[in-house]
Amino acid sequence: MSRRIQVTEANNAIECLATAVPELSKSRLKDAMSKGAVYLVKGKKQKRIRRAQTMLHPGQCLQLHYDEQIMQRSAPMAELLLDMRSYSVWWKPAGLLAQGSQWGDHLSLLRQVELTTGRPVFLVHRLDREASGLMMIAHQAKAAAALSQQFSGSEMTKHYVVQIAGQLPVALLQQGCIQTPLDGKPCHTRFQLLRYDESVKRSWLQVELLSGRKHQIRRHFSASGYPVMGDPQYGNAVSSSEGMALQAVLLGWQCPQSKQLKTLSLPDRFSIYSSDVSPYSSGP
Repeated sequence: MSRRIQVTEANNAIECLATAVPELSKSRLKDAMSKGAVYLVKGKKQKRIRRAQTMLHPGQCLQLHYDEQIMQRSAPMAELLLDMRSYSVWWKPAGLLAQGSQWGDHLSLLRQVELTTGRPVFLVHRLDREASGLMMIAHQAKAAAALSQQFSGSEMTKHYVVQIAGQLPVALLQQGCIQTPLDGKPCHTRFQLLRYDESVKRSWLQVELLSGRKHQIRRHFSASGYPVMGDPQYGNAVSSSEGMALQAVLLGWQCPQSKQLKTLSLPDRFSIYSSDVSPYSSGP
């Protein structure tokens, strides 16, 4: 359900919603507000409104996006790994969105971090919902701009571990990179073989992104004929009971505060890859 509500008389938000959407109880509407599914609209801009008692005035406009199934879902919890006050780095489990959608933000890392830290949150980069691993969140606009610039360029080191279907040919392994353009833009995915498992005919790869196109790893390997295991979109029906085998395992960046280079590897307890042979083993 999507409903646009024009405010005709001064009242609080919950009363305006209850009058305009009588098929939903006030408790459901309050729940929708707390989960980020109600917006105050001003021109082309929309701002989430969460407080039921927020006073509204004639001429203002609300937008409600309500999906009962989404409202009832819960998300796995992220874990803080590094806190630099102006930004932080988190473990994002598979199944957790990076940010919310118009239908709410309660299933997102961004909202979890906001509630956990009590600080402003700015998305620096994205990691697919089905993927797991390291994600950086900024808490100050200046830090967000500096870190986002590093991510969009080649200044940020971004390493991943993926499991793909099949065995890569020798020629492609020796090449060690895929540079097929995506969306009309240059792309560079560098990789090396960690292990090939003959029993299941799957390969584990260490991957470094030298560019940052949407779904770059997934699209590059799928187009090459070796899709990421468990990829629901580009996997060509290659299923996996353990979900999508793609994990962000290392970040390297220049700290916007100290200007020093920092590197963080994913702790072993979160790894989808055996730590005894992983190049990213970093302890518990």
